[in-house]
Amino acid sequence: MPSAADVPTSSPFRISFVCSGNICRSPMAEVVFRRIVEEAGVADRFAVSSAGTGDWHVGEPADERTIAALAARGYDGSRHRARQFAPDRFPEFDLVVALDRSHERILRSWAPTMDDAAKVTLMLRYDEAWPQHAEVPDPYYADRHEFDRVLATIERASRALFHQIEPAVRQGAP
Repeated sequence: MPSAADVPTSSPFRISFVCSGNICRSPMAEVVFRRIVEEAGVADRFAVSSAGTGDWHVGEPADERTIAALAARGYDGSRHRARQFAPDRFPEFDLVVALDRSHERILRSWAPTMDDAAKVTLMLRYDEAWPQHAEVPDPYYADRHEFDRVLATIERASRALFHQIEPAVRQGAP
């Protein structure tokens, strides 16, 4: 039986990264952000996931170019399986991070309440190097080099996102 010290005092900050099919950008963001919180020693304060707005790839692994780009930088994306974002899961999340504006529009239209719609944000909003409404480009129809470029963009934006929310999460605010 767990002791009182084993029971978390607050629920983790729940974040989901969302792209089109959940096989390229959002799995990259999930894997990268999970590594960031692990390295910061706060993995127990975060629940990180990803999903797609479409159902085309549900149950499939990440695109092989995604897995290769991640592996080349020391990440493991091999266990990922694509899933579709379910609008009825909005209450489960504190933040829903869209990789481009089409995802942002779709997610906000799916949000059952105004509070849920307010949880939706763009990934690059947190990276000062990008304009406010910049998007992470979709590498799906590009070559493997574009996957490397997209991963580098996601790494930088994920660090910026973490630095934005980490102080509040450390203090126990979801």
